[in-house]
Amino acid sequence: MNDIMFADEAEVGPEVAPWKVLIVDDDEGVHAITKSVLKNQEIDGRGLKFYSAFSGGEAIELLGSIDDIAVVFLDVVMETNEAGLEACRRIREELKNDLVRIILRTGQPGSAPENEVIIKYRINDYKEKTDLTASKLFSCVVTAIRSYQDLINLEQSKQGLRKVIEATKTITKKKSIGMFLEGILDQLVFILDASESPVTTERSSCYTIACEADNRYTIMSSMGNRVLLTNSFSDLTMDVQAIITDCHREESNIIRDNLYAGYFHFGKDHAYIFCLAGSHELQEIDKNLLNIFAGNINIALENLFLNEEIINTQKELIEKLGEVVEKRSSEASQHVKRVAEFSYLLAQDYGLNETDAKLLNSASPMHDIGKVGIPDAILLKPGKLTEEEFEVMKTHAQIGYEIFNSSDRSLLKAAALIAIDHHEKWDGSGYPNGKKGEEIHIYGRITAVSDVFDALYHHRCYKPAWPIEKIVELFTEQKGIHFDPELVDIVLENLDKYEQVVCDK
Repeated sequence: MNDIMFADEAEVGPEVAPWKVLIVDDDEGVHAITKSVLKNQEIDGRGLKFYSAFSGGEAIELLGSIDDIAVVFLDVVMETNEAGLEACRRIREELKNDLVRIILRTGQPGSAPENEVIIKYRINDYKEKTDLTASKLFSCVVTAIRSYQDLINLEQSKQGLRKVIEATKTITKKKSIGMFLEGILDQLVFILDASESPVTTERSSCYTIACEADNRYTIMSSMGNRVLLTNSFSDLTMDVQAIITDCHREESNIIRDNLYAGYFHFGKDHAYIFCLAGSHELQEIDKNLLNIFAGNINIALENLFLNEEIINTQKELIEKLGEVVEKRSSEASQHVKRVAEFSYLLAQDYGLNETDAKLLNSASPMHDIGKVGIPDAILLKPGKLTEEEFEVMKTHAQIGYEIFNSSDRSLLKAAALIAIDHHEKWDGSGYPNGKKGEEIHIYGRITAVSDVFDALYHHRCYKPAWPIEKIVELFTEQKGIHFDPELVDIVLENLDKYEQVVCDK
């Protein structure tokens, strides 16, 4: 008679799940009486749902497959004289279930002394069957269920705090504001398990809203599975619109029923609201976790803005320094910006990840920084350099490398690699070290293609601009000689895109 289930006949509201009670006894009459006494009772607005097992082994199978049974009424003597006690041991030790409340019911109290079994088998209550009148049975269940609920709340608090820590660690790994804001929505759902209500299949929705001037709102990202997750503020429900506008006006976090809105503000121009429209009312534990998470997010987001500000400042300084070098050699300062954009696109098309492509974009403007160490007489000479002068000119690659290589910053390390490798050639005939093929760092190989393409396309003091046909002819001839053949193929197969990058705006 394994896995037999009896459900109470009382109506249970659709908004809440019933408490689950397992009756374990080899006497069918005990099941019937227990169910008859308790079936129409409600505890804290929730009815009862009964499961039946007629041996200790059946009880273990049920508890192994249903993890939210609140109370077990357990007989001692069933298939063996100590079957109930053995079931207790297995529940606690094998199933590792310390939450379920176990009420031992015995008709033979002498076979299981109360003081001994309560301690040894971690029983929560001990009752003789003859002592359980209808009122005492109900009181016993109420006490057990409330104890179970307290333990569940404590466990949820612990799990929730773990999730807040994990969620904060996850989002702080995001490398851009956009990725960070999207990550917050994922983690809000993760923390609250809000992706699905415990009693319905309706899902929650989350939104990241940017607060614009004149009290306008832009939905930057959203997630959920409702009919439409819109990017238009006016399409949101009235209650969601209301909590967002109130949150912005009050500049504080607000929780109402199933809604949460968190406000985050940085400087004069950056204000965001994260809104969660849950499928059920947020509980006190949810509110506490949201407040903790919001505090962590506020710190992390502020740090990310500061980090981006540092990165943008660093990138701008590098571009400006690259422009200074170009202006000193009487070339257009836009060259370094075009090389940076060309290198970024080529890195993406080649298959580098976004982090490396962006690093190359930021570092490539410094490819010729070593020219600061080249005398004007050579650097600004309009005609062809002599052999001796060209040997001096070639030293700019090593000079650029030495300028940056001592830094521990990844950006400057990348700039050092580009400086020393972007004049190397695929066949090994380049300088300064005569590297060959993939011995040349991919940053240097990409920058070489970008630099030469743009330099040929535009006028220089020592040459006029080349027509695109002549540039294509040179790259075709130098494929596998000067340039990485795979990179040449990518550029020539997407010529319109790359020509657009180097065109004067």
